[in-house]
Amino acid sequence: MDANVQKRLGLKELESKIVTAEEAAALISDGDVVGMSGFTRAGDAKVVPMALVERAKNEKFKIDVYTGASLGPEVDKYLADAGVIRKRGPFQGDATIRNLINSGDVLYVDAHLSHNAELVRQGIIGPIKYLILEAVAITEDGLIIPTNSVGNSPIFADYAENIIVELNISHPEALIGIHDIYVPGEQGQREAIPMTDAMQRIGDIGIKVDPAKIKAIVISEEPDAPSLIVPPDEETQTMANILLDFFSDEIKAGRLTKQLMPLQSGVGSVANAVLDGFANSEFEDLVVASEVLQDAVFNLIDAGKVKFAAATSITLTEELQKKVYGNLEKYADKICLRPQEISNHPELIRRLGLISINTALELDIYGNVNSTHVSGTRMMNGIGGSGDFARNARLGIFVTKSYAKGGAISSIVPMVSHVDHTEHDVDVIVT
Repeated sequence: MDANVQKRLGLKELESKIVTAEEAAALISDGDVVGMSGFTRAGDAKVVPMALVERAKNEKFKIDVYTGASLGPEVDKYLADAGVIRKRGPFQGDATIRNLINSGDVLYVDAHLSHNAELVRQGIIGPIKYLILEAVAITEDGLIIPTNSVGNSPIFADYAENIIVELNISHPEALIGIHDIYVPGEQGQREAIPMTDAMQRIGDIGIKVDPAKIKAIVISEEPDAPSLIVPPDEETQTMANILLDFFSDEIKAGRLTKQLMPLQSGVGSVANAVLDGFANSEFEDLVVASEVLQDAVFNLIDAGKVKFAAATSITLTEELQKKVYGNLEKYADKICLRPQEISNHPELIRRLGLISINTALELDIYGNVNSTHVSGTRMMNGIGGSGDFARNARLGIFVTKSYAKGGAISSIVPMVSHVDHTEHDVDVIVT
């Protein structure tokens, strides 16, 4: 056995479970509900889904796929294109599966990301036959250490009948220790989440599972698909400046300090670019409490502006992947990854007083926001976590360029064609 694999597989009784991706894929049957790790192209299962794609060339079968959020091309492009996916949830970001959803060929559940764990507990999602979970290691005491996202993996692991682990040795061992896995109890029986500071750690470094559930371990060396965000431009810099001026005015009014409050920034190029604008601002000792840590967060850590950042996923461009993962020890004590029902939990968003910055597809003069449907009829990606944050944040901010498609479509309309966030959830609009 490869020495690196032996080192990463601390629970030696599981060595007999090592199989090929094809053997693991053969365990999954037509009609199964399958949970998969992964959140915004990070920490997703890769080699077993591709083995399912190969299997589909000779066999017709369909499965329901639930994840943390969007995945890389292995699932949302190739598996979808192979006709394997019957139902998908709760978020996607690939044109292939998007077109299949809009044509009615794939059923789609567009849900608030913090609600998914509750849907599993209630039996609305499930029963989950298999969880395919990417891990950087399995400890001697049986903790599965996720890679660079947590997402819904802990709740899937609790409720899945069986688990397939993709042990990905291309991820750095320095990921061990950055996770904080806390899972609330059943509704009606749980206590308050014991967190009063975004920098607190309240859980384990890995996911507790019954080792008997682990039916297969597949060794992987496949890297994450890099983020597709584009660099900041003149328009996003202008939007950042407007937002920074707004925060300065709030400080003058006595409503904020130079540390602001914990910041949440949504997925995508515009939100990332706006956050990047903090690099040359007066603000300091910032804390990020978000769902995704994108390039801008690590740039702000390097600039000495952000002192701590927590989320459920790290999603980076290729350049930043090399920089961050090649020097992860530098960032390890400044970052933390949690389950998405914790990173996006309304209880914590309200308690910690987050400032939420998310991207809108379309917004109207009343303050309503459309985050999901192009022209009100075609699903784009999904609501994601924007609803979790906007309604519960201390400040709910939406940003968008004022037009799309080279000026052919206005992002500002008299009345939005689809409402995801009502005027009551929106405090500030920046364009």
